[in-house]
Amino acid sequence: MRFNRAIALIAAGLLATSLGLTACSSDDSAEDGIVTTNAGEPQNPLVPTNTNENMGGRVVDRLFAGLKYYDANGEAHDEMAEKIETTDRKSYRITIKPDWKFTDGTMVTAKSFVDAWNYGALATNAQLQSYVFTPIAGFDEVNAEQPKAQTMSGLKVVDDRTFTVELKSPSIDFESALGYAPFYPLPESAFKDMKAFGENPVGNGPYRFKTWEHNVKIDLEPNPDYPGGRPAKNKGLRFAMYQSYETAYADLQAGNLDALDTIPDSALTTYKADLGDRAITKPTAQNQHIGIQTSVPHFAGEEGVLRRKAISMAINRPQIIEKIFNGLRTPSRDFTAATLPGFNPNLPGAEVFDYNPDEAKKLWAQADAMSPWAGSKYTITYNSDGGHQAWIEAVANSVKNTLGIDAVASPVPTFKNVRDAVNAKTIGTAFRYGWQGDYPTMMQFLSSQYYSYSETNNVDYNNPEVDRLFDAAMAAPTQAESYKLIAQAQTIMIRDMADIPVFDYVAAAGRSDRVAKAELAWNGLFDFENIEK
Repeated sequence: MRFNRAIALIAAGLLATSLGLTACSSDDSAEDGIVTTNAGEPQNPLVPTNTNENMGGRVVDRLFAGLKYYDANGEAHDEMAEKIETTDRKSYRITIKPDWKFTDGTMVTAKSFVDAWNYGALATNAQLQSYVFTPIAGFDEVNAEQPKAQTMSGLKVVDDRTFTVELKSPSIDFESALGYAPFYPLPESAFKDMKAFGENPVGNGPYRFKTWEHNVKIDLEPNPDYPGGRPAKNKGLRFAMYQSYETAYADLQAGNLDALDTIPDSALTTYKADLGDRAITKPTAQNQHIGIQTSVPHFAGEEGVLRRKAISMAINRPQIIEKIFNGLRTPSRDFTAATLPGFNPNLPGAEVFDYNPDEAKKLWAQADAMSPWAGSKYTITYNSDGGHQAWIEAVANSVKNTLGIDAVASPVPTFKNVRDAVNAKTIGTAFRYGWQGDYPTMMQFLSSQYYSYSETNNVDYNNPEVDRLFDAAMAAPTQAESYKLIAQAQTIMIRDMADIPVFDYVAAAGRSDRVAKAELAWNGLFDFENIEK
């Protein structure tokens, strides 16, 4: 998610007032079986190829059905796919199931997929998730700054239910990725006015769009015509937007909120006692990082590498995790997440993630010898609506006390504010960001954030050798060989200190006493379709 949906993680933009939310979470929703869950205002209209944060992503994934879907454990299952045939993981023939409709009554066809993918890849459409189409033949021509083609040569419609995909090289991840939002189909009506479509989306998933009251709530209702493997077991979803997790937690306890995916820091020592068997704890594929773009003074080139490494080693991760999160995080050991298959906590150079004040000071001094820091301030920007204040302030204090520099935490009102500035490359400071897995592979985390050409590369990381190793990992004949190549790539990323991973998640969540069943999925979001009241 999508930090980032991308995500890109991306803990929350939570905007509505408590009063507005309480009105949303009325007894009406309790009686009619609608599940009210916490959310935030999506950054952009709800277009799958342009949604790379989890407030939009959690809604998009309910509205659309792809070729595959992921269950709560991260296992991929065929959804719209009847057959996905390949002998070499390079050439694919895909057959979709018959008689599947969008909620406007039009049929989902092979063309619905091919048109949506071509739209997402075309550079002039400036879609945030365009990078996912990189493996497809013809992407480079379509995604060039001045496109040389309007459609990818690797996509061909055979008939209404069949299309073929030709990749540039074999891909170990491609089939696993086909449940990811950018690969969803779109109805013909979407292409008439994509922005308007995103405000009132027409999907083919387990829910259909009902209303979007900006900064307050998004309402979805079950799609009665959905024939797939994840039908809604509730009577609808209300994504209610809050100013703070503390307010959301109070509403959870009061029965005004049915499902909360993030317990606030202030309740981490008490939530199990507060909620009893309604408390949910689960290691998940989520992380939090501190990023800084290379355009910021002192953070380009070798000086920037030294300063990022110094800052990393100045952060006392175990202490922050214990004092703020009551142990419900794990210190980062790489650029992905500890729950993912192939994770290696002992990569060469991983000691840069350890708290080491003496080495941090030494590295900082080496950077000062290149360009004196004197008079500069190290600012970490974060969204104040996402529950990040305590740990960002703790990181800033740890850096300040270790390196003896002016390090400060700087809030901005909303998550959208941060994302807009990061995407525009105008943020000008370090910033909090994270990633929440879209499908459970390490390459999903790495390719989205660190390919040199990815639209969700938040920190301008650019190393041709890492790009090459990513490509090789995708083309590897076995998972074991792929993991070896990923380890080589991450070793270089550690050498470059691409950004500063801080911690991975052990999610803490809860359900109200009006909910009979609610489970967190592998990526820290609820398994929304299976929430039962």
